[in-house]
Amino acid sequence: MRVVVTGAHGKVGRAAVRALLAAGHEVTAVDLTRPVWERPGPGEPGYLRADLTDAGQAFAVARGAEAVVHAAAIPDPAHDPPHVVFRHNLMATFNLIEAAVALGVPRFVNISSATVPGFFFADRPCLPAYAPIDEAHPIAPQDPYALSKHFGEQLMDAAVRRSDIRCVSLRPTWVQHEGTYERNLGPVLRDPYRPDPGLWSYVDVDDLADAVVLAVESGLTGHEVFCVASPDNAAGRELADLITTVYGEAIPIRPLSRPDASGVSSAKAVRLLGWRPSRSWRDHLDADGRALKGRSGA
Repeated sequence: MRVVVTGAHGKVGRAAVRALLAAGHEVTAVDLTRPVWERPGPGEPGYLRADLTDAGQAFAVARGAEAVVHAAAIPDPAHDPPHVVFRHNLMATFNLIEAAVALGVPRFVNISSATVPGFFFADRPCLPAYAPIDEAHPIAPQDPYALSKHFGEQLMDAAVRRSDIRCVSLRPTWVQHEGTYERNLGPVLRDPYRPDPGLWSYVDVDDLADAVVLAVESGLTGHEVFCVASPDNAAGRELADLITTVYGEAIPIRPLSRPDASGVSSAKAVRLLGWRPSRSWRDHLDADGRALKGRSGA
């Protein structure tokens, strides 16, 4: 299948490109970074530089694709002015889904975010209505990043109403790779009983990439939204104990798949996509959050 991956030089995009190539797909990588003006290396995908906030460039990269994986985005609201985050993320998604519909691209995989429900970057603090969080959780975003991702999902809804395109939105939690586990999750393991807006959820980037491949290859119709999180939590503790110790009775706890379950449920992705995450922080860190011998922590 001919697959276009946007944001291909970012954390999620790079992993998605690798996984799609390994699955036998023909990949065109798209990003804002400068191309290399040399002969491609063996197995290296084609690359197009494009600013997707420009509609013409979005149409150009989508032409001829059989699937689009849209991972390009400013990844949080903390390092750019709010209007820049919102405009960039929303217009890139709008232009690309418009192009996909107009050009008859049959499948669109939208990388959304676990921030959509609203408690990650909230100016006015709020708590989940229940745990584990799932796709049915109420949505009330406050910040420009979560808002842009929420509206991106609504753009997918609109696209399937007016065309035959099939859309999947993936809501990954805090995405980790080998080089970030010690830096990001090490402090959580050493001091687990601190408030955590994601309820100690995370996902390995290669497990997320596996979900991307499944979404590209899926025959699901309409627009489906999937939470994507590792089955265990980043604190290595029982989730019920973490929640009641930190939040008391403020967050009702629903049945858990395992004692150390994630605060975000991926049951729908397991059920409908056949996703089987196989990676954990335990592959990289000891119980004190230090990198295992031979593993990178920087």
